[in-house]
Amino acid sequence: MQSFDPDRYSRQVRFAPLGAAGQARLAAGRVAVVGCGALGSVVSMALVRAGVGHVRIIDRDVPELSNLPRQVLFDEADVAAGIPKAAAAARHLERINSAARVEPVIADLTPRNIDELLGGVDAIVDGTDNFEARFIINEFSCREGVPWVHGGAIGAEGRVLTVLPGRTACLRCLIPDPPAPGALPTCDAAGIIGPAALVVGAVEAAEAIKLLTGATDGMGNRLLACDLWEGVWRLIDLTVLAEHGCPTCRAGDFPWLEGRMGGHTVVLCGRDAVQVAPPAGGGVDLAVIAERLAGVGTVSSNPWIVRVDLDDGIQLSVFADGRAIVSGTREESKARAIVARYVGA
Repeated sequence: MQSFDPDRYSRQVRFAPLGAAGQARLAAGRVAVVGCGALGSVVSMALVRAGVGHVRIIDRDVPELSNLPRQVLFDEADVAAGIPKAAAAARHLERINSAARVEPVIADLTPRNIDELLGGVDAIVDGTDNFEARFIINEFSCREGVPWVHGGAIGAEGRVLTVLPGRTACLRCLIPDPPAPGALPTCDAAGIIGPAALVVGAVEAAEAIKLLTGATDGMGNRLLACDLWEGVWRLIDLTVLAEHGCPTCRAGDFPWLEGRMGGHTVVLCGRDAVQVAPPAGGGVDLAVIAERLAGVGTVSSNPWIVRVDLDDGIQLSVFADGRAIVSGTREESKARAIVARYVGA
């Protein structure tokens, strides 16, 4: 059984449902946190503090000043340095718990890389900000039998659903089709308060701890919905949905993993920015990109990213995996044109 520092975790061990055996399972546990924004930063911090042995943090973005009211692992220095969220989070978490292995992955989760990024973990936790990523995770979970915790927060509201493949309703059971653009509020339109993210992230972390320790009796088939402003908490029973199932969890239909659904550009939540996915195959030489852009505008770079300020308030950021983020616009066609012009097709 995996060893742990009994003094450090003495209060957790005294919690009878966890005990020493549960703490040892946490020390041996491996979790992937997809997205390290408002929810993912809370989840990652809680799991590392709880003594989870390996936390893989997957995120595609860099911290912005507007993130700081609710994203607990970043500070103004991280924003100024332009360090990717996953790398910045890992630095902070390693100072919190040097015994934990924190694995930062600066990437966008896609059907092409999901086996590599989510392989070998015991549980997956949702820290994403879009339904495309969530449907991809859900299909991977159902296909591979890996449990995952879905969470979301907007305004003062939040929701959490734990999916145990083969036993409970999955995300597609609850949401058969992805919402149409504009059908649901976003943090751009409705805003979000920090406590909503803190609450949802804490509940997600607790669910992950239960998954890692095998305390799964009574889990699943319940959607927790809360409104902190109104002081309302609800548990929605999904047993009927689980009994009927859906094409994904009952019939092995994986449209997102198989590329029958999904896109190559996405408007990032909470900011005027568009991410443009790389062509199949991949990464770029950042040194070459920096040299190419030097004559275009002011260039800044670090080991993970090259940035250049263009005209009209546009900033182009290129990542080592070939992704590009165009800040200063929400027009996908404009973003694709900028990437094609300065980086290549």
